[in-house]
Amino acid sequence: MPQSSRYSDERVEQLLAKMVQVLEKDQAPTDLSLMVLGNMVTNLINNDVAPAQRRSLARSFAEALQSSVRDDNAH
Repeated sequence: MPQSSRYSDERVEQLLAKMVQVLEKDQAPTDLSLMVLGNMVTNLINNDVAPAQRRSLARSFAEALQSSVRDDNAH
């Protein structure tokens, strides 16, 4: 999701690599990985975001996700 952030690219990439490593170690298929990540996002929003902001943040997250998904055939 290309967007300016208060976090360095290095920190984001390190966390991403750790999360991928966990899913790969468990040999989680794509659908299970997406379910787990979706549940993680839901839990973060429900537990760490004020109720009045949850829907707006979820909508923004979904829009950012959709805009980052490519339409090409690359895997």
